[in-house]
Amino acid sequence: MNSVTIVSAVLSMLAGIGIFLVACSMMSSNLEAVSSSRLRSLFKKVSGNKLIGVGIGAVTTAAIQSSGATTVMVIGFVNAGIMSLVQAATVIYGANIGTTITGQIVALGMTGSNMLSTTVIFSAFAGVGAMITLFSKKDQIKRFGGIFSGFGMLFVGLSMMSSSMGTFSELEAVKDFLAGINNAILLVLVGTIFTAIIQSSSVMTSIAITMVVTGLISLDQGIFLTMGSNIGSCVVAMIAGLGSSKNAKRTALIHLLFNVGGVVLFMILGFLLTFLTGGSVSFGAIFERLFPHVPQVQLAMFHTVFNVLTVVLFLPLTNALVKIVERIVPEGEEPGEESKRKLYFVDKNMLKTPPIAVAQLKKEIVNMADLAMKNYACSLDTICNLDFSKQDEFKETELEIDYINKELVKFVVELSKLPLSEKDHKYVATTFHTISDIERVGDYAENIMEYADTLKKENQGFSESAIYEISYMREHIERLYAAIIKAYTEEDHAAFEEADKIEDEIDRITERMDDNHIARLNQGICTAIVGSQYMSLASNSERIADHLINVGKMINEW
Repeated sequence: MNSVTIVSAVLSMLAGIGIFLVACSMMSSNLEAVSSSRLRSLFKKVSGNKLIGVGIGAVTTAAIQSSGATTVMVIGFVNAGIMSLVQAATVIYGANIGTTITGQIVALGMTGSNMLSTTVIFSAFAGVGAMITLFSKKDQIKRFGGIFSGFGMLFVGLSMMSSSMGTFSELEAVKDFLAGINNAILLVLVGTIFTAIIQSSSVMTSIAITMVVTGLISLDQGIFLTMGSNIGSCVVAMIAGLGSSKNAKRTALIHLLFNVGGVVLFMILGFLLTFLTGGSVSFGAIFERLFPHVPQVQLAMFHTVFNVLTVVLFLPLTNALVKIVERIVPEGEEPGEESKRKLYFVDKNMLKTPPIAVAQLKKEIVNMADLAMKNYACSLDTICNLDFSKQDEFKETELEIDYINKELVKFVVELSKLPLSEKDHKYVATTFHTISDIERVGDYAENIMEYADTLKKENQGFSESAIYEISYMREHIERLYAAIIKAYTEEDHAAFEEADKIEDEIDRITERMDDNHIARLNQGICTAIVGSQYMSLASNSERIADHLINVGKMINEW
């Protein structure tokens, strides 16, 4: 065999790996977009039931074809304080089961009397998907075309890898070299490093399957490489956890300890089997007997059984595992951490799963609106009672609103660049205006607080009738806000119509407040300075109502 053939085989293997990675990414992004609403509803069901957490992790990972993305998303939830460590652990367990689906798909494609024929059949899906994407005008159908294309490209990449492995299997020097690597720990280490480099346990497992099928390595060698891929898959999560909160670091550590623990337990079991049977029984021998003459199925099934049994072993120990990581990463806070501002519902790690990020974005926007309305209520209490005891709290909330405003805009910019369903894309596009409207509500509350300062300096205050009118206005704005939030969160058009009627009434209330102010001014009940602050307050309140209506109007754009 000449050098040209060898170089060609190496290049084919690299090309196959590249196509496989692109295919996984294509399937992942399109599956996420198609199943966005289902993924959102799934994560709403995460509870204290450990089995539900495992099921959600498995289904989500099988859907998006990436355990790394699921784990990073879970780290984002923990970092935002939405998910407990126990809940996160169970979802991570499930993600490890869900990731085995890729190996099963690869094994399916390589099963049959003629390995090439089944691979070619599945590879044809790439062309079918490309034509669907090319000729369809609907985004949803194009997404399905992308899924078909990604699925087909998996087997195109697999075929190229198999071809290159077949070439290597004819080289005695390569076979002798690989046969010499029979140390289990070394094989696990190789699988770990390679997976950490390419950041895909699916690719490592698929390569191991093709190497076993072509005879380059034994089934036992493939098993240890696959176990190493489980440890290597933790790298993405560890990186995501480094720059996050302590609980996020703990989540990444749970993922690492879980995967390392499973590998260690199986390696000990494997050594015991070999020792007690004199080398006649090993994991490879067991699965060869269970699934004779189909090495691809043997390795894929081991991968699935390995992950399922690891989950079964660790599930009852979840609380203990959480306590261990809490001791490794203690509660002691870093300087200034307690006062560090943060987003409550979103985290940059959630960008790995855009549909979930969109759902959390809506929650963060509602949270920002709640803070703005909290400050509006505080400003009214202050100006009516001239009680400034909550002024510091008001200022801190205003700073928090400003922080959320800036960080949320950055998040939306990044999210808008990702593949989204048509509906999610329309929603994200409207959020820039919504965030701006909410920020303006906070600004008007700040204006009212300044009016209170003016009254305090002048040693003056509102009359009882003026305070009553302000209270009446406040009541209507709070009703308006409740209706708007219902409309915004539930896409309830009837709630928006109700809000629109309330806003019309607020306009009339503002006019009456102006008329009543002039009457009081003529009667000498209030001074020009008090009247000026009163009219400004009424105007600001009316503008707050306008901005809230703008928030509600966005549901017509989705």
